[in-house]
Amino acid sequence: MHRRAAALAVPLTAIALVVSSCGSIPEDWKTPAFLRMNAEELDPRLPDVTGEVGEEPQITFPDEEPPEEEISGIISKGSGEDVLVGADDLVVANVVQYQWTAPGEGEPMEGQSSYESGAPDLVRMNEMPEYITDTLVSQPLGSRAVYVFPPLTPEEIEQAQGMGQEAPEGASVLVIDVMDRYAQGAVVPGEPVTDGGDGLPTVTQDGHSRPEIDIPEGEAPEDLEVVPLIEGEGPEVEEGQQIVAQYTGVRWEPEEDGGHEVFDSTWDRGGAPFDTTIGGGAVIEGWDEGIVGANVGDRLLLVVPGSMAYGETEEEAMGGPVGTLVFVIDVLGAYDNPPEPESEEGAEGEAADPEDEEVSEEE
Repeated sequence: MHRRAAALAVPLTAIALVVSSCGSIPEDWKTPAFLRMNAEELDPRLPDVTGEVGEEPQITFPDEEPPEEEISGIISKGSGEDVLVGADDLVVANVVQYQWTAPGEGEPMEGQSSYESGAPDLVRMNEMPEYITDTLVSQPLGSRAVYVFPPLTPEEIEQAQGMGQEAPEGASVLVIDVMDRYAQGAVVPGEPVTDGGDGLPTVTQDGHSRPEIDIPEGEAPEDLEVVPLIEGEGPEVEEGQQIVAQYTGVRWEPEEDGGHEVFDSTWDRGGAPFDTTIGGGAVIEGWDEGIVGANVGDRLLLVVPGSMAYGETEEEAMGGPVGTLVFVIDVLGAYDNPPEPESEEGAEGEAADPEDEEVSEEE
């Protein structure tokens, strides 16, 4: 479904790599499990964090040197006990990072607050290291977690810099607010208002299984067709947002056996929701045109001509599916992306031209 892989920075992932240098916490940094897992009492060495979950936190650093081991805890437990974070969830989180530089002293790290950027992190729990997930898994939505990572050693600082990462001064402190989550197999709620048809494909689904797409006989439409099968009541998807979706796709043209084999489907990958930036060329044009303006909660039938997909010929498609494509897409969520970094100003006051980098590849 991707035309090219976008070069996306995931702040929480980047932070996790910096504070652990090479992505692992030494055993002698690990706090015993009784202080990490559902403890009644928080480790007193954790900074004091106040404020409502969902708003920029206020932090007070203890009047002592940062600890020489990693510590963490849930300082505010959400009320949604029936909706808990799972080990395979895609979690929507607001994340803020601080530097604990000396006893009683610390400061926010510039550019490391999703509250400041207005764009939450989309965090795949199964891609996060255990020292992040151990504290968050099985916690309810609306929970706030705090992590403290010891200052890096000189060797770790050198290694981080060698990886092109800025090594934090002092200990690193993360505050993570769990705002929402999407489990494997998540689909939009609501009842279908249509199953398609009338010259377009028809769609049926048994429970939460992969939707079945029945292609009619005859020529495919020449233009992009967008049909809401389920009408969502969420906000309108805007250009440049991150979307979370389930999807499945088939070619309009039949295979040699006359069938229409699914060429790509999140349902066939365990139902793990897919996320991407929409409206900016990170996916095929038919998705950009068809999803921008839809509502969160929509289930869309998209019939995409080859000119808005991978092409009409094998040569154009370069290994992708050829010709008109048919998708069923559940629009589960939409979130703002961080603003683009400001360009450096040139000597004449005009933006300097950055060197172009190759950041895409055909699937």
